Amino acid sequence: MAGTAPIVFLHGLGLDHRCWAPQGAALTAEGFACHTWDMPGHGGAPWDGQPLSFEGLAAALLGFLDAHGIGAAHLVGHSMGGMLALEVAARAPDRCASLALLGSAALFGSADGTFQRAFLADRLGPLDAGQRLPDLAPALTADLFLPGTAPDLMADSIDALAKMDEAAYRAALACLVTFDRRAALPGLTMPVLCLAGEHDRQAPPLGVERMAGKIPGARFLCLRDAAHMMMLEAPQGVTHALLDALSLAYELSYATLKKD
Repeated sequence: MAGTAPIVFLHGLGLDHRCWAPQGAALTAEGFACHTWDMPGHGGAPWDGQPLSFEGLAAALLGFLDAHGIGAAHLVGHSMGGMLALEVAARAPDRCASLALLGSAALFGSADGTFQRAFLADRLGPLDAGQRLPDLAPALTADLFLPGTAPDLMADSIDALAKMDEAAYRAALACLVTFDRRAALPGLTMPVLCLAGEHDRQAPPLGVERMAGKIPGARFLCLRDAAHMMMLEAPQGVTHALLDALSLAYELSYATLKKD
């Protein structure tokens, strides 16, 4: 769509840009300028070996926008990528034309930290016992999809996790469990879409809907027959939802420009 801000797709933990292939192709065909950004240590993107933080990831993403001459972008984030989109929106709202948060949350885990501790123990325990990511990747990835999903649909996601450096994976896990941007939600002023998968166990629809309810004007949509990897499980549904949200964001932006 001519005159709109570019779209930047942000993947989740252990994934890479390939998870956005259906939406990237479809939205490019609609005339949008689309970019994907791999987090450090993901998809072959370099990682300096230092601890990861959402502050550092936000700075790196803003640097990516600067390098590509992007002032404001439509940030489309899945899972941890959605959290990163929220982090950027809280720190640099002028760089966010809109947000689309897929299977994401404003807080990772529980307020008392019990979920975070159990999550880390579950993910790190097998690695501490000597297993390796190539061995763990098939089962960890399958848990993100609907039961019975065809192996070829999961192949790129399994490959992305299997090829990660273990130290980078550990650093990403440690970063993920620190996320809490609940206090920022009421102050968001850009258009926001919160998208859930009906069978998502990582980000259940009720939690996503509650998050949407705390963001002024946010829209919530739940996709049937989809779990956490809704971009691949229900690609047309996700694309249509994004097109609707982007069209609305464009209309709101145009109305503001006319008013000014």
